[in-house]
Amino acid sequence: MTLQLDRTEKDSSTTPRPDAASRSTGGAVSSRLIRLARQSSGLVVILVLWQLGARGWLGTTTPAPSEVLDAGWDLIETGELWRHLLASTRRVAIGLTIGIAIGLVLGAAAGLLRVAEDIVNAPIQVLRMMPALALVPVFIIWFGIGDSFKIALIIVAPIFPIYLNVLAGIRGVDRRLVEAAQSLGLGRIELVRRIILPAALPQIFVGLRQALGIGWLALVVAEMQTTPVGLGFLMNDAKEFLRTDQIFLVLVIYAILGLLTDVFVRLLEHRFLAWRTGFEGQ
Repeated sequence: MTLQLDRTEKDSSTTPRPDAASRSTGGAVSSRLIRLARQSSGLVVILVLWQLGARGWLGTTTPAPSEVLDAGWDLIETGELWRHLLASTRRVAIGLTIGIAIGLVLGAAAGLLRVAEDIVNAPIQVLRMMPALALVPVFIIWFGIGDSFKIALIIVAPIFPIYLNVLAGIRGVDRRLVEAAQSLGLGRIELVRRIILPAALPQIFVGLRQALGIGWLALVVAEMQTTPVGLGFLMNDAKEFLRTDQIFLVLVIYAILGLLTDVFVRLLEHRFLAWRTGFEGQ
């Protein structure tokens, strides 16, 4: 009887109490809400300053955020905003997919093979120093003024940050890890898959975040050049009719799209870099 009572007491002491579990869940939710509030506080401050400064110290022609929202709602009701947004998103999706793939292949080849680095690195560095605006007339001559020109300009933009970060990530892998893996009999493919690629992933994700941001910047440059549909056309049209509310609306849309792509990469980082135990701030 005594043994049974002791066993019951031990079971009850090791079983988590419902109120303790609910408190831990509530604490996790509250900490996430606090973190979300901190993350959005900077944007809230910007919006408040913008609202206070509109038609004032920001200039008499600067529209308030409420006016920008009204302009956006008018374009949504007519369906015009979705047409331009879909055209721009399509160009960016195609251009970034191809450009990032090219940058990954070139960076991986240069990082893994010295021969590839000797061949590829010099042309990449030369092209990297050319500003996007300088490529616009050349690309118009080559591809015309249609979507091919715009997509080609977007393709070029993300190649360089991806290439540099993939190369740096691979070359930054600890040599002792590589030597230990080779001593265990790992082949070249297994070495790349199990050691080099995971160790280079943090740097690769940095390049991916940079590439996505540069891709949206390239879209702005491309769509400011003779385009019949897209966010750039919407901005040019608003400029012709002095619709500053629509101009600011397009700028806000560009900013939101860039923020969403950055959040997407951060989610990928949490998914694929869960093993990382580096310093994350205090």
